[in-house]
Amino acid sequence: MLISLPSLKAFVSKKDGNCKEADMVAKPVILLDDGGVMNDNRLRGSQWQRLVGEIFAPRLGGKSTLWAEANRITMTNIFESENWQRRVQTALDYVSFERTYWCDWLSGMCQFVGVKTPPEADCIELARQAEAYITCRVQSAFPGAIEAICELHNQGYTLHTASGESSLNLHGYLQAMGVRHYFERLYGSDLLNTLKETPEYYKRLFSDLQIAPNDVLIVDDSPRVLAWARDLGALTVLVNAKREPMDGMLCIASLAELPGLVQPYN
Repeated sequence: MLISLPSLKAFVSKKDGNCKEADMVAKPVILLDDGGVMNDNRLRGSQWQRLVGEIFAPRLGGKSTLWAEANRITMTNIFESENWQRRVQTALDYVSFERTYWCDWLSGMCQFVGVKTPPEADCIELARQAEAYITCRVQSAFPGAIEAICELHNQGYTLHTASGESSLNLHGYLQAMGVRHYFERLYGSDLLNTLKETPEYYKRLFSDLQIAPNDVLIVDDSPRVLAWARDLGALTVLVNAKREPMDGMLCIASLAELPGLVQPYN
């Protein structure tokens, strides 16, 4: 069901997936996903490849162009559906997941480039340093995203992130966009110690914020994760360039449309 802009204030998402009228006086707290909502992952990927070469070639040897290609191939392998699900299912918690991910990422690239893989502790530290270096240099914001975030802040909305990335990476990306100061908590999987792979992610987030789900508006590009939040009682907004709505969710083509969508609350 696609809900028109003027009718937003009269609707909230209910557990059964239907949108029903409600008297919502207070502005909802807004939770924004990052990749696919604020930033374009396609632009981000190519910049990561270049920056990986920029940081690792001087430290570990090999050509920067080889490191760039190594990152592309290694990340493609890591995010292959079966490989990713296996990684998620075997993780005991986010800390162990991240450490294993960092080691696999760097060792995979080292093998491709043909340089010696550092010891595990060094891999983890190098990966941490690389992410800090890269995230604050990537420029991949969707058109209108920065302006939309500024406008939401000016309208008086409280903003947090709700991403599967780490809070440190989110800090870097938002710094690069020039909008970090508009956000309060940068919720990533590390702050909640759970991956954004089950409804538990949102349960922990709401608990940490000490807020009821129906006082929250969540913006994401994944219908799957939005369905979890919707079923918990949150108002959900799907970002879909083709404007293909899902049951019980609002739908916008890009983040640039969000200030207009929430205008009825002002």
